[in-house]
Amino acid sequence: MCGICGFTGAVEADLPILKAMCDVMAHRGPDGEGQYIDDGIALGHRRLSLIDLEGGNQPMVRATGDHASAVTSPALMPDGAPCASPEAAAAKGDYAIVFNGEIYNYRDLRAELETEGWEFQTSSDTEVLLTGYLAWGEGVLDRLRGMFAFAIWNRASRELFCARDFFGIKPLYYTVQHGAAGPQFIFASEIKCILEHPAYERALNEDALEQYLCFQFSALDETFFKGIFKLPPAHCMTVRADGAVEMRRYWRPEYAFDEGRSREDTVEAIDAAMRESVRYHNVADVEVGSFLSSGIDSSYMAACLAKENPAIKTFTVGFAEYEGERDEITWARELADELHIANSSKHIGEEEYWASLPRVQWHMDEPSADPSAVALYFVDQIAAEQVKAVLSGEGADEFFGGYRIYQTPFANAKLSWAPKGLLKGASKAARALGVRGANYLERASERPEDWYYTNANGVAFSPEERERLRAGKRAAGVLRPASPQELIAPAYAEVAGLDDTTRMQYVDLFFWLVGDILLKTDKMSMAHSLESRVPFLDKRVFEVSATIPTRLKANGEQTKLTLREAAERAIPKDWAQKEKLGFPVPVVNWLRQERYYDEIKAWFTGDIAAKFFDTGELVRLLDEHKAGADRSRKIWIVYMFLMWYKIYFVDQKAPEKPAA
Repeated sequence: MCGICGFTGAVEADLPILKAMCDVMAHRGPDGEGQYIDDGIALGHRRLSLIDLEGGNQPMVRATGDHASAVTSPALMPDGAPCASPEAAAAKGDYAIVFNGEIYNYRDLRAELETEGWEFQTSSDTEVLLTGYLAWGEGVLDRLRGMFAFAIWNRASRELFCARDFFGIKPLYYTVQHGAAGPQFIFASEIKCILEHPAYERALNEDALEQYLCFQFSALDETFFKGIFKLPPAHCMTVRADGAVEMRRYWRPEYAFDEGRSREDTVEAIDAAMRESVRYHNVADVEVGSFLSSGIDSSYMAACLAKENPAIKTFTVGFAEYEGERDEITWARELADELHIANSSKHIGEEEYWASLPRVQWHMDEPSADPSAVALYFVDQIAAEQVKAVLSGEGADEFFGGYRIYQTPFANAKLSWAPKGLLKGASKAARALGVRGANYLERASERPEDWYYTNANGVAFSPEERERLRAGKRAAGVLRPASPQELIAPAYAEVAGLDDTTRMQYVDLFFWLVGDILLKTDKMSMAHSLESRVPFLDKRVFEVSATIPTRLKANGEQTKLTLREAAERAIPKDWAQKEKLGFPVPVVNWLRQERYYDEIKAWFTGDIAAKFFDTGELVRLLDEHKAGADRSRKIWIVYMFLMWYKIYFVDQKAPEKPAA
């Protein structure tokens, strides 16, 4: 796990710029750094050493001839020693790579390359990735099993090839800036690195704000910074010598349900895939630990890892408000005792939670309104004190049908006999009369693409509420923002022939998972120089999940049906069959306390809020929440944006780290 950055159009005098870009993400890689500058390219790297601790330094370069046997070994630069001249670059090699992530099957790929005559000078996955690209070109992507964002410079063609992993586990941001010398492509693992480059002039993208209000995360390819984009998951791009950028999608999830496979065979396939994935994710030259919450995902995963390494360390956080109750920590400790594994835990206090918010928003790069990001910040902090890598349970819900909202189509099916117009009319009448069930009737009258766009449904602002907040506050010339449904429509169209629950899962893969879950996973772990690995988000695990009929994933009574049964092979039934609770952050109660009400009201009536929102609407939300209605998520969405905006556009500097 590392941080990467770079830009085209570089000259030797640009070394201080490259160094500044590396320095601002030092938290991603405290074990070393390297810079490479050739005529036309600058590549920077911060290293967190997990594989080949001595030989895996980056940027890594390699020379190649016309045949595999003519390949020479890579010349590795010492930490901080730049390759700062064309002559030096020529001596070091024809290709250079910077890579963030892990290739878990790198030993398998290395063996395959060696049979083709390629030679290696290190034991690193970075060298395997670069050599695989030389051997197979873009076809190397189809062979990879892991998480990655990387850039490879071809010195002869003066082209840069970039790629991001299948599910978007690792981030890659980029911008193209046009100056007197022509277009310049700038990329990095974090947006804050790009902000260090003088070619980019900081500007807010208000389109991102419009969608953030409905999604609670940055939902567009263009980030909150105008002109800075995210490379989408499963995409690669080639930056040509003339500045042209060609992007393509190299992989697409495909579903092929095996209706004939028995329930027992399905459970066996899930368990085999998970145990294999955990085994691959345990590959490292350092100790790998695991998160452990009260839920099935981390419990199952930790139990699988314990089979590989009985001495594993696990980590859990809860909230001081729940101390003494049967909370996350209680569940985790009991399971750790059952499995005979170590567990470290921490109860997060109210004061330290609030004190961490500015630093969390700075690390996130874009505003994040997920309150559990702070919990991740603290569990990563305690894990980093003992290990350099942990396993985490993200992806299980999207693969195996874990969210309760996925049960909605089963409930809707009970009204499939009724005309849609009748249901819609009944919904309007129920809402007008204040009778319960209006939402149920409305959803039963529509397709999922008409009402479901992510797990933020119901807690974030609706398009109508967004309009009340933003009316009269948009910049001159700004067009009507797209509705969430319009934004999601292409994803639904890609799986038009599948059942409603699977289509909802597919949408979440490319919006909720990558935009909320994985972003906070990467940014909060990297804030503490910790690698977070996600065994559920393995291409082989997905391939198994994509063959499981929806009836074996969820029904009207339960979620993750066969995943739970697979988990029972590793953990007690009480954990495997436990209801999904989410992470209970006590924000609802905190926002009713006078001190936090007053603090946020000051933000909501301040100059920044007045610039973007109807402040009367904001205060109304606060007052309604204080009076007993739950408006906490909407309040949090706006509050986190205002805090983020102050950090990045007013102060323009990193907040102080909260006291330990």
